[in-house]
Amino acid sequence: MRDARRPCYHLVLTPEESVAPMDVQHFKEALLRKRTEILGTGGIKPLQASMENNTRQGDMADQAAGNNEVHIHLRLKQTDAKILQAIDEALVRIEKGSFGICRDCGEPIAEARLNAIPWTRVCITCKEKQKA
Repeated sequence: MRDARRPCYHLVLTPEESVAPMDVQHFKEALLRKRTEILGTGGIKPLQASMENNTRQGDMADQAAGNNEVHIHLRLKQTDAKILQAIDEALVRIEKGSFGICRDCGEPIAEARLNAIPWTRVCITCKEKQKA
């Protein structure tokens, strides 16, 4: 018996279920929510404010901390930009009817993976191969 507290990541589908069209509306809504969330974080203005606050004030430790803060904000914005691009690509795949299909192997992506990362392009097997 499976522990109810641990999610099941292995889906066992009957042949009828494996060819049934996925309900992509749920994923489209999740993608649009995440897109709105990222765009609502303020864009580049917080980064500019951090840079303006770090104008050679204080001792070297203060300046280093300020530089580190700017670097962290920049990395977060870069990550957000990558996720936004992946979300936009996923929305295009929904419109084209190819959402939920692995880019690398062409097999369906597990619904549990799509629930966790709806903008993913590859199944877990192919992602693990990429990491190796």
